[in-house]
Amino acid sequence: MKNTISLISLLIIISLSYNTNAQDVNNVLNDIPQNYKKRSPIYDYSEKKLNSVDTIPDFAYRTSKLKITGTIYENDGKTPAKNILLFIHQANENGNFELKKHNKKRYVKHRGWVRTDENGRYTFYTFIPGKYMFDNELTQILPIIKEPNKTEYKIESFVFDNDPLLTKSCRSKIEQTNPNRILKLDKKEGLFVANRDIILGKELEIYE
Repeated sequence: MKNTISLISLLIIISLSYNTNAQDVNNVLNDIPQNYKKRSPIYDYSEKKLNSVDTIPDFAYRTSKLKITGTIYENDGKTPAKNILLFIHQANENGNFELKKHNKKRYVKHRGWVRTDENGRYTFYTFIPGKYMFDNELTQILPIIKEPNKTEYKIESFVFDNDPLLTKSCRSKIEQTNPNRILKLDKKEGLFVANRDIILGKELEIYE
């Protein structure tokens, strides 16, 4: 009898947990705008169910392979934020943003989507973007965030610790506002690895 009661209790807990998680996911998905051509690219994923890991197109063929991992936290900087959509896009190894077209809408080829897991974790397998020959800007990866029941928003780009254009004054300015932006690369078994944590509400939102 005790075993039966314990089993029923466990099933109830699992069911409640599943329903809560499903509701959180639906809160994100129900916010998707219907206007395909004008909506943010964060909504243009083709998978029916996103997970916490994604691979950028052409990853397998690139020489400077990069694994970016991180945790997205709530505003307190301590509580993991689950079911957060994170979208990134970037230039190729030549520094060019390769454009493709789908349903008459242009998009950047090298892009990816993740939804944070129960621990707020995410992972992208990508590559280090190149720098355009005549460009004096930092090498960057560009992110967009979508929280449940909120409008999507851009945050400051990921930049690279070893970028020659990351001058002392530029680095100092970034470190005063958001040092997490700077990806410090560590090479392991032929793969560069970097960490990028995000605190919701603490990142500078970018508006066009």
